[in-house]
Amino acid sequence: MAVARTPRHKWIEEGLRALAAGGPDAVQIEALAKALGVSKGGFYGYFADRRALLEEMLERWEREVTDEVEARVEKEGGDAKARLRHLFAIVDTGDGLDTDLATDLAIRDWARRDPAVAERVRRVDNRHMDYLRSLFRAFCADEDDVEARCRITFSLYIADQFMFADQGDRSPAEVRELTTKWLLDSPR
Repeated sequence: MAVARTPRHKWIEEGLRALAAGGPDAVQIEALAKALGVSKGGFYGYFADRRALLEEMLERWEREVTDEVEARVEKEGGDAKARLRHLFAIVDTGDGLDTDLATDLAIRDWARRDPAVAERVRRVDNRHMDYLRSLFRAFCADEDDVEARCRITFSLYIADQFMFADQGDRSPAEVRELTTKWLLDSPR
């Protein structure tokens, strides 16, 4: 009877979990094998070394937060405002994403110390901004307005995770909805 190998995607998923929990130094082959309940020998059937795993983890993150998110938004359809609302909902809830916010933040933190990771994050961020520009341009004629809305939108995604301020008598969800309304419906 042949022994089933742990699938490649499980190693990548466990690597992303370790990264989110402890940064890139926490992504260790032996620790991943232990978490998966397997020997580390199976790892080498898929990856030449730890560096290869890290690269595939970054590739998966990049693909998921760009191609897959954009495809979901476009599949949902609607005008630009409807697509932005759908995008905001995906980002707010993480609905259907394998890569969570903790992973995204861990990769961004890693990028502060690793120029190659920083270049990948720059590429991803530029892609996000280009996609936002394409949507905001559909109803904002002024390029300065488009750029400001994109910058605010993307900055809110990053900064919201670090804010602990009270929202007055509003819930965070209510404030997010107010922000969305302002971004999508406010005249210049």
